[in-house]
Amino acid sequence: MKPSVHHQTLGTLFFDEVQAASFAEHTLRFRNQHAATSVGLDTLSDDRWIEHMGRFEPFEGSLQKPLALRYHGHQFGHYNPAIGDGRGFLFAQFYDHKDRILDLGTKGSGVTPWSRGGDGRLTLQGAVREVLAAERLEALGVPTSRALSVIETGEALMRGDEPSPARSAVLVRLSHSHIRIGTFQRLAFFREKQAMERLVEHCLTHYLPETNAQGGAPALLQACAARLAELTAAWMVAGFVHGVLNTDNLNITGESFDYGPWRFVPTLDPALVAAYFDHGGRYAFARQADAVFWALQHLAGCLLQVGPEPELRQALLTFSPAYESAFRRRMLVRMGLIPRSDEFDDLVVELALSILQREQVDYDAFFSDLRARDRGWAHCESELSAEARQELDKQCKKYDRVELQAPQRPFQDLHDHHYRPIWTAIADDDDWGPFEQCVASQRALGQHVAPLHRVAAQGAAPNLTESLP
Repeated sequence: MKPSVHHQTLGTLFFDEVQAASFAEHTLRFRNQHAATSVGLDTLSDDRWIEHMGRFEPFEGSLQKPLALRYHGHQFGHYNPAIGDGRGFLFAQFYDHKDRILDLGTKGSGVTPWSRGGDGRLTLQGAVREVLAAERLEALGVPTSRALSVIETGEALMRGDEPSPARSAVLVRLSHSHIRIGTFQRLAFFREKQAMERLVEHCLTHYLPETNAQGGAPALLQACAARLAELTAAWMVAGFVHGVLNTDNLNITGESFDYGPWRFVPTLDPALVAAYFDHGGRYAFARQADAVFWALQHLAGCLLQVGPEPELRQALLTFSPAYESAFRRRMLVRMGLIPRSDEFDDLVVELALSILQREQVDYDAFFSDLRARDRGWAHCESELSAEARQELDKQCKKYDRVELQAPQRPFQDLHDHHYRPIWTAIADDDDWGPFEQCVASQRALGQHVAPLHRVAAQGAAPNLTESLP
């Protein structure tokens, strides 16, 4: 365990020191031992785990007080200068075995100066949903924050979007950075040029090792564009709908986080939304790349205070080709194919997308069957036309394949109808068996398709979470 206090060195302009809530109960519901190993916390007893993850006793050598981070953000296109960490905080930082910084941040840990009248709490169902989504994303090779801990806290919460009273919990996440596009927006709003320069240097030095630390704002923007292009392509290939792609929910290291209303597409549906309040479809499945590029444009606008416009404009324009390249590469690899050339690869990807759209075949089963063509169309034969199967077979035979072992058992998908019985078992009977089985199934899937991730990583932006142990 190698602690750090890097975020604190930015200065009090970036955060408020806060007090964690005092909870009536502390029942450990989820402990991610695999993720804990990456920062040397795997040897903690359950009692010590609860002291740190539920009562927020400081770790020696790390932050001695929780920090509620300050930021602004565009929320569904509307600028909001009154936000920040409203029910969470950063409470520890560690180096991993490769000397990369990892943050421990919370959700549901109490009120802060940015709570805006909220109670600072998280429902247990919200915590359960985040664990399952994080496990699924990791299994599919999508850069993501990790759910490290869930502790049920024994409070009754009133919510408008859940049956109430709802059970409460505090969630701890593990991610490489909590510095968001919204962090830069706040500094730009107040025209804090010196603080902006300090933040740019901090990010280049500590979080974006592939960049030239002397490259300034254009280097930062280009690195963020590359990482967010890789992330967005990974979402699309995984069939993931984030739901709330506000600028305060996009960080500089290109990790998925704050995806509370997430969904996975059951069939290819460009218009699918995750958030019930996204009435206009701003963050619909097929509009996610546009939303991320829109956010990057606002980051570029902030950086104009400290960087030259021509170089920033050029850096911004790298997003679209990086996204297209990452999408093509990841799509082919999920099909089990080793990329050949852009011209050939584009044809196969377009064919696969047209079939998914036209025939509305099960999205996950489609890829599973393509990867196991030697065993026939085990799941999709009745859904796909003979013409589609023949055309796919013809094109896929032109490619070398990624070798995978035959799975021992089917892996559990995470569509709405898969999730509902998991939560019902917890809500009605306090039965955590289906939840634990789903987590185990996602991890087994991740092990099964690990060779795909190694191929997909070739030529990818270095999103650090992909190499978490």
